Amino acid sequence: MAAAVTVSMTRFKGAGDLPAQVFDPARLAAVYATGLLDSGPEAVFDDLAHLAASVTGAPMAFVTVVDDRRSYWKSVIGLGELGIAERQNAAEASFCHLVVAADGPLIVTDAATDARVNDISSVTRMGIGAWAGYPIHAPGGQVLGTICAVDTAPRAWNDQEVRTLATLARAITGEIALRQAVRQMSVQMDDLRATSRQSQALARSLQDSLLPPVLTIPPGLEAAAAYLPAGHGALVLGDFYDLFPVGPSSWCAVLGDVAGHGVEAAKVTALARYTVRADASRHFSPAQVLAQLNTALIAQHVIDQQFLTAVCVIFRDQKSAEGAGVTGVLSTAGHPSPLIRRADGQVEEIRSKGAILGVFPDADLGSARFTLNPGDALLLYSDGVTEAHPPQDGAAMFGEQRLADLLAACHGLDAAQAVEHISHTVLDFCCHDSADDIALLVLRVPGAPSALPPHA
Repeated sequence: MAAAVTVSMTRFKGAGDLPAQVFDPARLAAVYATGLLDSGPEAVFDDLAHLAASVTGAPMAFVTVVDDRRSYWKSVIGLGELGIAERQNAAEASFCHLVVAADGPLIVTDAATDARVNDISSVTRMGIGAWAGYPIHAPGGQVLGTICAVDTAPRAWNDQEVRTLATLARAITGEIALRQAVRQMSVQMDDLRATSRQSQALARSLQDSLLPPVLTIPPGLEAAAAYLPAGHGALVLGDFYDLFPVGPSSWCAVLGDVAGHGVEAAKVTALARYTVRADASRHFSPAQVLAQLNTALIAQHVIDQQFLTAVCVIFRDQKSAEGAGVTGVLSTAGHPSPLIRRADGQVEEIRSKGAILGVFPDADLGSARFTLNPGDALLLYSDGVTEAHPPQDGAAMFGEQRLADLLAACHGLDAAQAVEHISHTVLDFCCHDSADDIALLVLRVPGAPSALPPHA
């Protein structure tokens, strides 16, 4: 890491030269509402800035918040240890005001010759040779600042580096939105504590914000998911799932379960989703994705008893003698093993080793390969399924064998129908009063109709 640098607030240009967007009252109100100005470093932002520097190979990276006077460095990588007063420069001395004005990325390959920035004082004061940054936004869409990578020499930024910065910007935007949602919800829940139904609605709203509003379905596949809150849904718990593309023909599916409940569980869930999304596109290794998540959880000093189990699957299209299908790799971290229902009704358990995340520096993660041919279906689920039990009999759990039999009996059902059938069966078993959240995600290759199970 470079030695600490004292950054002068001397203005090269006058404040009157700043674009009008910097002074927009709605934008400034959104900046102040974050509470990030003049606040100390936090692991969640430092982790993302470190990732920006690591992916791009740049010696410096920043997460900034820009008001009408200065660009405040909420996270700064590469300038050593800085006090609060040193973590800033004047708005006109920063490239960030150009991002605010454009509400879009700024990619500079040679700062000394780029007419957009070569008269900005930080080019010489901070030795900027190249700069690449993306805007971070408030929930209302206003530009709050940037995440940027900075090199001391001119350089080109490749497409993968630029895409990663865009992903990290979205992750920071989500973190800020979650914080504001949590603060707003805390105030509302204090006001509405006496009204149980309203409190339940607020809790469910926060839980829903941690899940994709619409499940993106890979081309040529069926996909469906369900989240069933425990009890009456009055608590925010930590089950989550996600499904998203990581390349032209590659996809990532993840399903996890955070121990505990409430705001702390929601924060861990959000960190997990954004970390997986930021890292999954970098390599075809779910074990590495979960290892990166483990590192992020430990770096954020997750509170005692707040850990995470997860299964991560990365897969791509493939052709076989049977026709179209998928081939993939999965990794589990202290999580129930996924099940595959073959087209002939046979059910297979796909095992890989791995410890819970957020506790041990090395989660000892393994991986397992699998192939889905036409008619095959992959089921990811949380332990709320197998541990479901009637309210008056905690020992009579739904269990793994009953789940395997239920999946085998999903003859002729597509992914959505299978999820609905499993959900209804489990809820009926526990009298619609589950003790733990339930999450399900099914991927199925359409084609050959599913055969009847052997015992049918």
